[in-house]
Amino acid sequence: MPSSKTQSYKSVEVAQEFESSSQSWQIKLLYDGECPLCLREVNFLKRRDAGRGLVEFVDIADHDYEPEAHGGVDFETAMGRIHGVLRDGTVIKNVEVFRRVYEILGMGWVYAATKWPIIGPIIDTLYGIWADLRLALTGRPDLATIVADRQKRIEGNTQGRCRLTNDDKC
Repeated sequence: MPSSKTQSYKSVEVAQEFESSSQSWQIKLLYDGECPLCLREVNFLKRRDAGRGLVEFVDIADHDYEPEAHGGVDFETAMGRIHGVLRDGTVIKNVEVFRRVYEILGMGWVYAATKWPIIGPIIDTLYGIWADLRLALTGRPDLATIVADRQKRIEGNTQGRCRLTNDDKC
């Protein structure tokens, strides 16, 4: 008679598949899940990743986003510029994130010219301008308003909740 601790072959297989995919990432891409242009790029990159798990996509707009689990990059900082976290914990930002993600997904040629001495600094400057204008260009409020609204939502979600004790009482 099988014990209650015995897992079926299928559940072990699923657990191993999840474990291998969750550990195969080479970079965490921190993105704004409420930005339509960001989502377009992320969806494209997810298709290119094709389930390999090389890139871990982290939606910073999710109210459960935890900076500590993602290089210590807080919501406001992540909203200002794109960030990535390498497996060793190194945090990268700006165009370097795109370079790394595209290289990891086998499309490094797309951003190869951004490594060149003259073109790289120009692209970096253009990205900085884009990042500063991104919210306005996508019809969203300014960063201070977004951060304040997020804080209110988070506080509203935690107020009035109780934590169940071992005897299921608040």
